[in-house]
Amino acid sequence: MTSITYAMKAKRLLNDKGIYCEIVRTPKNLGTGCGYSLSVNKDPKEIVRILEQNGVPHKNILKG
Repeated sequence: MTSITYAMKAKRLLNDKGIYCEIVRTPKNLGTGCGYSLSVNKDPKEIVRILEQNGVPHKNILKG
């Protein structure tokens, strides 16, 4: 995520849509940014679509 504020906004948005997610610390080897990521067990394309439709900026999407 680009900031902890957007991470919290994204979590609230996704939870309101019935999508479980957690804010987690971004491992140092995965890149730069605010240091926080979302852990979501859903199709990344669906998550990106929801975030973009709601104006929530994000960074890289990693499948794990």
